Parts: sequence; structure tokens; C-alpha cells
Amino acid sequence: MNWLDICALDEINVLGSRIIEGPKGDIAIFRTAGDEVFALDDRCPHKGGPLSQGLIYGKRVACPLHNWQIELASGEAVAPDVGCAHRHEAKVENGRVLLALNTAKECA
Repeated sequence: MNWLDICALDEINVLGSRIIEGPKGDIAIFRTAGDEVFALDDRCPHKGGPLSQGLIYGKRVACPLHNWQIELASGEAVAPDVGCAHRHEAKVENGRVLLALNTAKECA
């Protein structure tokens, strides 16, 4: 897998996000309270709202437009809502946030 070094983990606020430009639009990289990182296309499956501006709690983000709940690990909307944001492989290694290129995961 081809990993891109994005930044130091400390450069993303706890319960915050960072946006990078991807080949098919912006990608939001989220940091949880437990210092896990997840990456999703920065578009809610509902109306395209910027997920990077949503509130993060647990391993979910709430879209700022209509409060749809999106699972960070899968990109899936939480029922009763349906849809998903494409996810990308991300990890923390030696205090650095890494993103795998060309690994957008299709929705289930």
C-alpha cells in the first residue's frame, strides 16, 4: 500500500479534523478522543454537507447540515438514514498520520 505522510497526530485537534485534497475531492481526516484516525470523503451522503465541520463523538461524526450520524470506521449512515461516505485507509504510526492513496472503499 502506498502511504502518504499527512501530518503529526498533534496537528489535528482531539475530536477535530483536517482536510486534504484527494483525487476525487476533499478528504476529511478525523481524530477521536482515543487518538484513532479515520478518513472519509468530505461529503455527507445526504445533501453533500462538509463532514469535516461536524461534531465528532465516539467513532461517529454528525453532519452539520441535518445531523445525519456517520460511522467513521465504515462511512455508513446510522439507521434510519441510509447511505455512506467513501472511506480511505488511515493510521497513526510513530506519531504521524498516514493516509493510503487510491484506497477509497465503496459503500457496502
